[in-house]
Amino acid sequence: MDRRQRLTSPSEVQRVRSSGKSYAHPLAVLVTRRNDLDLSRFAVAAGRGAGGAVRRNRAKRRLRSTLRTLAPVISPGWDILLLAREATASAAWADLERAVAGLCRRAGLLTDHG
Repeated sequence: MDRRQRLTSPSEVQRVRSSGKSYAHPLAVLVTRRNDLDLSRFAVAAGRGAGGAVRRNRAKRRLRSTLRTLAPVISPGWDILLLAREATASAAWADLERAVAGLCRRAGLLTDHG
């Protein structure tokens, strides 16, 4: 994802986390908030509950990869935060893709093409 599509500052991520709407799944949590831009911006995070540093980084890489495949069918105008859970790093790839797509669908983020 290019820099324009990322939430880069901690204050932006905190704003999404505190005033956004969240959707939970055993593999990940999706937090969304409307923005006034013509594009959607993304951030991925993993807290210590997701495991040690290696597991957290693996979980974040996997979540970023699933977001990369979904980004073309996500409606513009959203700030999106995807949080890893403990099972994210070791989940089957198909299950993880299904979980993230399901969360985006529940949040109403997908366009008609998705």
